[in-house]
Amino acid sequence: MRRNNSRLLCLAVLAMAAAQPSIAQRTVGAAKDYPAKVIRIVVPYAAGGGPDVVIRTIADKIGPNLGQNIVLENRGGGGGMLGTAIVAKSAPDGYTLLLQLTGAYASYPYFFKNLSYDPAKDLIPVTLVAKNVGYVLIVNPSLPARSVKELIALAKANPQKLNYGTAGVGSVMQMAAELFAYLTTVKLTPVHYTGVPAALTDVISGQIELGFPAAPSALPFTHSGRLRVLGITGEKRWSKMPDVPTLDEAGVKGYKFIGWYGLWFPAGTPAEYVSRIQSEVARAAHDPAVRQRYDEQGLEGVGSTPEEFARVLEDEFALNKKLTASMGIVPQ
Repeated sequence: MRRNNSRLLCLAVLAMAAAQPSIAQRTVGAAKDYPAKVIRIVVPYAAGGGPDVVIRTIADKIGPNLGQNIVLENRGGGGGMLGTAIVAKSAPDGYTLLLQLTGAYASYPYFFKNLSYDPAKDLIPVTLVAKNVGYVLIVNPSLPARSVKELIALAKANPQKLNYGTAGVGSVMQMAAELFAYLTTVKLTPVHYTGVPAALTDVISGQIELGFPAAPSALPFTHSGRLRVLGITGEKRWSKMPDVPTLDEAGVKGYKFIGWYGLWFPAGTPAEYVSRIQSEVARAAHDPAVRQRYDEQGLEGVGSTPEEFARVLEDEFALNKKLTASMGIVPQ
């Protein structure tokens, strides 16, 4: 899908969400016989990362409430596209869900013109499960930059010589870095990996200079001195890194980038099933135990309606369109 079709894509996502019943129409009774078997949630990344924490925490709550087991299936590959395609092509019977980062989901059309699924037609938004506190700008401690301003100066003096790690083409790690490059007018070089752990490992070892992983994944390495954190991408500081400024505070005015985690069903899934899952996720997101677990991981439960989710997606599509245009990306 080409960039000039982004508005149509956003409108299609909103229309699909609007086709779901309103909040007032949602009742558990409408789906009293659902679910009748195990529900599968596909996580399109390697096991052990942030998406796993997000959905496992919620699944532990909604499974008993639904009266069925929930099986999580990690299907990494293609920066998240492989697992996304699996769900898009699954039967719309209410028993297969996708847990994906909205930023990655909304970036794929601008990098790949021949996706094996249509993000505007083949999947429908169910609910935003959680959002994170942001990503952190990390560098190898040997890099002669102890602040964001020093890093910007170093990058401008060495255009395209500083390498940043990503979890794959179009991943949120890449888009966070490219937003930084866009706002500071520096030129960085992406190095793509199969997941966050591999990218982190190479920043720690000095194979590459920097990256933008989710804040909790970098925390243990900063405490041990194996990584240096220069800033956080959220709109406020994180309580577990109180001395780390936001990028906006550090001089990159207007910078804000957080991660949203959402659930999708294959298109055509009955509206009452969408409503049942959305209502259970919303209830679990406000459970004290879930909120505590999420807070420990730099997360906040959401449980939005499909319509609210679709509006977040629209914003993500718009941001990715702008960034990929600035990068000179032509979908391949």
